[in-house]
Amino acid sequence: MFGKRGNEGFGKAGGAIAPPPPAPAAPAPVASSPSILVEPARENQRQQVTPPPMQAPQRKRPVRTDEYYDTKQQVFSALIDTIDLSQLSKLDGESAREEIRDIVNDIITIKNFAMSISEQEELLEDICNDVLGYGPLEPLLARDDIADIMVNGAGQTFIEVGGKTIESEIRFRDNAQLLSICQRIVSQVGRRVDESSPICDARLPDGSRVNVIAPPLSIDGPALTIRKFKKDKLTLDQLVRFGAITPEGATVLQIIGRVRCNVIISGGTGSGKTTLLNCLTNYIDRDERVITCEDTAELQLQQPHVVRLETRPPNIEGEGEITMRDLVKNCLRMRPERIIVGEVRGPEVFDLLQAMNTGHDGSMGTIHANTPRECLSRIESMIAMGGFSLPAKTVREIISSSVDVVIQAARLRDGSRRITQITEVIGMEGDVIITQDLMRYEIEGEDANGRLIGRHMSTGVGKPHFWDRARYFNEEKRLAAALDAMEAKTKE
Repeated sequence: MFGKRGNEGFGKAGGAIAPPPPAPAAPAPVASSPSILVEPARENQRQQVTPPPMQAPQRKRPVRTDEYYDTKQQVFSALIDTIDLSQLSKLDGESAREEIRDIVNDIITIKNFAMSISEQEELLEDICNDVLGYGPLEPLLARDDIADIMVNGAGQTFIEVGGKTIESEIRFRDNAQLLSICQRIVSQVGRRVDESSPICDARLPDGSRVNVIAPPLSIDGPALTIRKFKKDKLTLDQLVRFGAITPEGATVLQIIGRVRCNVIISGGTGSGKTTLLNCLTNYIDRDERVITCEDTAELQLQQPHVVRLETRPPNIEGEGEITMRDLVKNCLRMRPERIIVGEVRGPEVFDLLQAMNTGHDGSMGTIHANTPRECLSRIESMIAMGGFSLPAKTVREIISSSVDVVIQAARLRDGSRRITQITEVIGMEGDVIITQDLMRYEIEGEDANGRLIGRHMSTGVGKPHFWDRARYFNEEKRLAAALDAMEAKTKE
């Protein structure tokens, strides 16, 4: 078997496995080999590799022992001495995985390791994941029911499933292996994480958002956080089925997105702001030019005319940084019809408000805040932090004339996510911004399982402030029907 594989170009000279060199006193981390970290066509391999089957939640992976890692290190060293990674990179993911499995099986036979079939399968899977993927993270990345993966050093990994955070059985050999995997992830988007640059935002090929903070800032080893996105993008109809919004409320949100209201989506961490933003963008007309500005590209717009922009951190000399404000200011020169800012965090909010107020109706963004009123206050604070010396009343007038709707999302204490308020910004009265709720979510109690019980209530305000926009887009009848249905359900 080995001779044939050597003739096919995957073995080194002679095609036979030379006995591996003696293991060093302090084995290097499995993923630290330069041949592995700088592997050609890494992103394509990651997308093509067939993910391992989803593990049943009740199945516990055995605790890794020093003996297991020693065996794995010896097998891995022999594999690196045998296989030609430049040739391996030319294969599709499944063929590369089969090639590695065949060679590792032969190495185990030649070295005469005493292993059961299940242990051997586990070792094979681990090594394939180390070479072609992200090591111990692969089983978690393959599961579509996980929303977040939180690695707190090599010995502790938590996942969020169904709105609840639980500890996973996944472990890393040591912090060096974990850091190597972090470096592999961020290098795909041209970034780095090390002692001189210990904080990094990145993304996986599937769009999942990644944050890494490494020692010396992270005391107990690298901290890796992955916000996973479902393979099937959520829609407003699915949010209705999950109970996040009523059908009538979803119709109102569709119309808000369709009639080019300027929207800010407000909410806490993990409340579903980006998911909701993705849902609203589904109702943008397909002939509109949309430009997105993000720290880490994660929006999944389906329109044909989309330009995606992403910030850039400074290089090792501290130069070349492109901030969110740079992107927002530049995209105004790109003839956008809508500007979408993935997350507003600082003075770029002023440029976004200017864009909303100067012919780019239908622009959207997200912001961290707990209520619509707090959202508007945070916008005011961000403008002040940007060094703009404007009177408070002038700033509030800019906000009230720019933002049409604030949509509040919340993650409740039982782990469920709800759209808790749809709030209009209707103008100024003296020095105060005036708002009115079209809909709000009221909690009524909890069931025997601790799940919160509540319902979405209409506030009965009559015609919303964006009624003229709805009439311009011929949506006033549908809007009136949705509001009437909401009010009728509230009175029941």
